[in-house]
Amino acid sequence: MKRWVLGGALVGIAAMAGAETVAPVDVAYDEYGAVETSLTGAPGDAESGAAIAGDKKRGNCVACHQIGALADVPFHGEIGPMLDGAGERWSEAELRGIVANSKKTFEGSMMPSYYKTEGYVRPGDGFTGKAGEEPLPPLLDAQQIEDVVAFLATLKE
Repeated sequence: MKRWVLGGALVGIAAMAGAETVAPVDVAYDEYGAVETSLTGAPGDAESGAAIAGDKKRGNCVACHQIGALADVPFHGEIGPMLDGAGERWSEAELRGIVANSKKTFEGSMMPSYYKTEGYVRPGDGFTGKAGEEPLPPLLDAQQIEDVVAFLATLKE
């Protein structure tokens, strides 16, 4: 009940501000995969983004990337680039595109598409017949994407 009331309040605030959440299928990527427009119309929260990036059940960025700002989170991966300095290497629009769907920027990337709901390859059906039906929910919601982008933008060398 509390979650619904809070969610309703947030929706009301967003509506008053004139902000609309961009649905995953409506995200406008440029030719290099950048997303210029905020997915929510609201600024991201870097502190929340750091929590998502280090959370093994949500963003889990540390599974593949080393992030010096999250040194307290154990077991950083090494298959993705180190994210220290990400805020200098990529613009906010580029970071948003990479987090939302990295395959638009880096074809063949192993990075999950965190804001995608359709167009998946589902080989599991051939083996188990239990793969999820599209559209699937995105791994992160629009505000979580904005929060992660805000955190990554703070990572300067």
